[in-house]
Amino acid sequence: MLYAILCYNFEDVVGAWSPAEDAAVMARLGAVEAGLAAAERLGATARLLPTTAAVTLRKGREPLVIDGPFAETKEQLLGFYVVDCGDLEAAIAVARDLAAANPDRGAYEIRPLAVYRPGHLTGARARRVHRRRAGA
Repeated sequence: MLYAILCYNFEDVVGAWSPAEDAAVMARLGAVEAGLAAAERLGATARLLPTTAAVTLRKGREPLVIDGPFAETKEQLLGFYVVDCGDLEAAIAVARDLAAANPDRGAYEIRPLAVYRPGHLTGARARRVHRRRAGA
């Protein structure tokens, strides 16, 4: 079964990391990702840009676009993983590995997926889209 592991943390804390601290955390997370990829259990992963870059579409009679994510949480959704696990306990084990690699505050929400469509952005096109979104 596929599980989404949603990564929550305090955006101001993560944003205050030095480039070296950020690189160290990403390297440790990369080691967990590499193990999952080698076992062919890793699906899509993403690190989201700050919430200041987000907008929300509020549904209603006339949909309204407003700045920010406006989630009712103290922590922000900073990224996610899609992993293939035999059961919930295996997904929890992956989340524990991710937590050990990134021992700061925060939480990992683990949810089974009902539908998974990996999309069609691959290779050079995905890199172009990433650079354009990052402002490079």
